[in-house]
Amino acid sequence: MRYYTASKSRNQGRESWSVIFRHPARLDLTTGKTGRRVRRGLGTNDETEATLLVEQLNTILSTPELWEVTARPNALGRFDGRVVDIFYDGLESSQVDFVQLRQDALPLPSDDDGYRTVLLLGTTGAGKTTVVRQILGTDPTTERFPSTSTAKTTVADTELITTEDSSYRAVVTFVPRDEVIDYLTENVSEAALAVLRKRSEDEIRRRLLDHVNQRFRFSYVLGRGVVKDDDLDLADDDEEEFADIDPADYGSVDLTATNTVVAAAVEAVKSVVERHSSATAEAFKEIEDDERVVEELIEESLDSDLRQSGEFHAIVDSLIDEIEKRFSTLEVGELRRNRQGWPITWSWESDDRAAFLKMVTRFSSNFAPLFGRLLTPLVNGLRVSGPFQPGWASEPVHLVLVDGEGLGHTPKSVAALSTHVATQLQNVDAIVLVDNAAQPMQAAPVAALKGIAVSGNAGKLHVVFTHFDQVKGPNVPTFGDREQHVLASVENVLKSIGDELGPAAERVLHRRIDQARFFVGGIQGQLDAKKQAGSRTIDQLDAFLTLLAHPERATETGPSRPVFNRMNLSLAVMEAAKTFHTRWRGTLGLDNNPDASKAHWTRIKALTRRLATEGWADEYDDLKPVAELRYYLQTQILLMLQRPERWSGDEPGENEKQAILDALLNSVTNRLVELTQRRLRDEVRRGWQNAYLQKGPGSTFVRARIIASEVYERGAPIPTVTASPDQNRFLRDVAEAVDEVVREFGGDLE
Repeated sequence: MRYYTASKSRNQGRESWSVIFRHPARLDLTTGKTGRRVRRGLGTNDETEATLLVEQLNTILSTPELWEVTARPNALGRFDGRVVDIFYDGLESSQVDFVQLRQDALPLPSDDDGYRTVLLLGTTGAGKTTVVRQILGTDPTTERFPSTSTAKTTVADTELITTEDSSYRAVVTFVPRDEVIDYLTENVSEAALAVLRKRSEDEIRRRLLDHVNQRFRFSYVLGRGVVKDDDLDLADDDEEEFADIDPADYGSVDLTATNTVVAAAVEAVKSVVERHSSATAEAFKEIEDDERVVEELIEESLDSDLRQSGEFHAIVDSLIDEIEKRFSTLEVGELRRNRQGWPITWSWESDDRAAFLKMVTRFSSNFAPLFGRLLTPLVNGLRVSGPFQPGWASEPVHLVLVDGEGLGHTPKSVAALSTHVATQLQNVDAIVLVDNAAQPMQAAPVAALKGIAVSGNAGKLHVVFTHFDQVKGPNVPTFGDREQHVLASVENVLKSIGDELGPAAERVLHRRIDQARFFVGGIQGQLDAKKQAGSRTIDQLDAFLTLLAHPERATETGPSRPVFNRMNLSLAVMEAAKTFHTRWRGTLGLDNNPDASKAHWTRIKALTRRLATEGWADEYDDLKPVAELRYYLQTQILLMLQRPERWSGDEPGENEKQAILDALLNSVTNRLVELTQRRLRDEVRRGWQNAYLQKGPGSTFVRARIIASEVYERGAPIPTVTASPDQNRFLRDVAEAVDEVVREFGGDLE
């Protein structure tokens, strides 16, 4: 048994004291053993009090019988509550329900209130947030809400409620502190690799602040240092003109002090890499001749060694301290914190529209002049309600608009919709796919259409084609010609979807696009009803809102019920598992697969870290094993459900068949979301942890083999004639899920 000792610390520029210790009962993913490094604020500026609190914590650290979570009540009777909170935080498996936190502060209206919830999907830059602006009626120049750009702007769920009330309300939920620290840790590792590769000072700083997947751009919070004359011209973060604003109105921040902290962090990274890399390089050169192999070994070994060094964590500590200061600049509203002092929600109500939007901007904007004052990357959910109404609408708008992170640009990044998006599809009343008419039906919208079809949600689909004013050419002189030009691309895509998913999927998507497609242009500015293009776009948007508010009545399923062959389900599961393994063996580099090239070791390792840590996401960027397994199962089950053996009564018509199919697929999807997360995340977490811990020569290959054998072959084995217990259980789990759905619906699986 190993004992640890706590010590107090106070970073330069901080008044309050913190404590640092290794936790004897929490797993450290870097080593695979207990001893996770913990740093928490003590909530006091008094050194004497801080010393007493650390002494109490050391008493707990020296008493093993207090290390179990069940000992917490006993500890509360003996020690300061702050010390107890610090030690027992993280011992219990507890995931915060952020949606419920927002719901408690600002409930969403429901169907009973006359509201419909609408999810917007689309490629980053297609214009979905601009469509939201038009529906809200916010001014693109003076209000800039929500923020738009060609880069990833919306990185957290933004829920917008249009009301006819006079007041504006907002509630924000924040990313947990440990998750922010983990992302900062990855950033410091990336900065260290940039130093090792002799990158420029600017590149090192960028890697230190902005995560490679663009989700956590801490430069929004901490600034980008001294701005050069041409920086704003080259910035890709904001495509709109800079408004006449005073950054000081968005919080009092000492950016000079922040720049000093970040500059010191850059120098510290360079220093620690210099000390570690030379010894590491010499060690590997003695055992390996191939320079490329040596370079990869050095990189991975350096990453592992640095994560265990105190200097490395001191860099992370300095950045998290500077980030935490930004919350103190919130001068209005109620900021609620957890027991460790980290903010969990902020809420505010105001009748002043300008003041309200200015405040909310700090949680949602990517406006370059405000870098260093924004909290956008720290937000995991924003809910806003208010009298947002477009001036051109023919009737009041009663909608809940859900605007999330944009879909990826490449086929690899959108092979399957994420688990989060798949769940959202199930819970909303309508889905709006926003696509660029100038470049229609690229990889992301096609993947979205497939995901919508296989989940049985095609009846909710609406498509808005933006940038219609950019569809030009001598062969498309009229509006009708332009529409047909765009729809020709749609026809090709729907045919390919039919070839892959069957005629029912093609038919229902075709029907929905015929009934619920809209073409808009020039929506980045105020629409002018006196101009032909503006008038036409207003008509299209108004028709779009009318359809959202008054959807067509769904087809009844009728009395007949399908009967399916159980053997076909077994074949469907086998085919889905084969497709999954083939793709991932290519991604892991175990086989050559032209459709799934090998991912870089850093990305695979980042994926293993997320799935090894309870409470994190089940994906990393475009690596989505859980979502992909679900999609492949959905696809094969869809193909099976389209071909029942027979019907219990008279064979229904096509519309009734589609209604039955959608109902079955929708219920199957709900079960597959839980099933795939359980089998590829929860039940095989030890395998993910083992894969993450690999380091040294050959670790990339060993990690890949562990994922393939200890995770995928256990969690989603390919059923065979001589089935193992794992294979039997996987097939049985899927079969039971489908069987329950079919029987609950009144059908049969025999």
